[in-house]
Amino acid sequence: MSGVARVSFCAIGALILIGTALSAKAEPGAAHLVDALNSVFGEHPHTRAGHAKGVCVTGNFTPSAEAPSLSKAPHFAKTVPVIGRFSMGGGNPEAPDNAKGNVRGMALRFELGEGATTDLAMISAPVFGAKTPQAFFDLLTARASGDADSVEAVFAANPESRNQGVWLNARPVPASYAGVNYWGVHAFTLTNAAGKETLVKFKALPAAGEEGLTDEEAEAKGTNFLIGELKERLGQAPAKIDLVAIIGEDGDPTDDPTAFWDEDDRKNAALGTVSIEAAAPDAICDPFSFLPSNLAEGITGPTNDPLFQIRSPAYLVSFTRRLAP
Repeated sequence: MSGVARVSFCAIGALILIGTALSAKAEPGAAHLVDALNSVFGEHPHTRAGHAKGVCVTGNFTPSAEAPSLSKAPHFAKTVPVIGRFSMGGGNPEAPDNAKGNVRGMALRFELGEGATTDLAMISAPVFGAKTPQAFFDLLTARASGDADSVEAVFAANPESRNQGVWLNARPVPASYAGVNYWGVHAFTLTNAAGKETLVKFKALPAAGEEGLTDEEAEAKGTNFLIGELKERLGQAPAKIDLVAIIGEDGDPTDDPTAFWDEDDRKNAALGTVSIEAAAPDAICDPFSFLPSNLAEGITGPTNDPLFQIRSPAYLVSFTRRLAP
């Protein structure tokens, strides 16, 4: 593990301790969010609190010729191995694959050499389901109560929390983990070797295009088809996914993962292509957690986005618990 990684983990560990010690009246900490997820989806030993249902994959990433002009991160200068995981949102290990309103996830770990890594966590919607840890905690707590009026009250107080569900329900159920667009919902800053900074959001697009199901087709597919479909697909050929940077513009919010960046007529930059080569045993992905804040030099996360700041600490709380006897 690199020195930077060791420092990051120490800092994250401190945040976990701080979050756990918060009183009920304070802003929820990392452990509170994991507890809230468990209250909605149940506690499942040795299972992730979020994105519980999924499949591990391996492959590689080849950068575009344009990528080094945007960032000095090592994987934008050379082809590197990738460990990835496709998943269903939420903490239900039996989440139905044909649910329209649930996000799909794609998490990637780029192996940079000498033990160094950088991660990218993305979902199949351009926005997150809450603006702040408090709003996320309140929404989970309301859902766990089973009281529809409580859920509506949270939405009324945080109308931006509707954005993700509205967006997903207006689109077809994905036919494949490799046939849907993914977004990194936070704003990142890329820095190149000359020190030039560019504000971006990450987006991943299947090279073969999006593949959706009609409502009738989704119902016929049943609740457990995505992993089998992906394994069959990879048995025939690698799945290619293009990674692009959506270039930020003046006035774009950087502190709100529920806010849309209008992509119409906006500049994009090609960063490279992820080639998913094969499904892998869970044992390849389980010994670590894909951390949004595990970033190589040349990529910086938002400092003013409270959801971004708490995600990695929460993932590590979940990671620690699923390793427990």
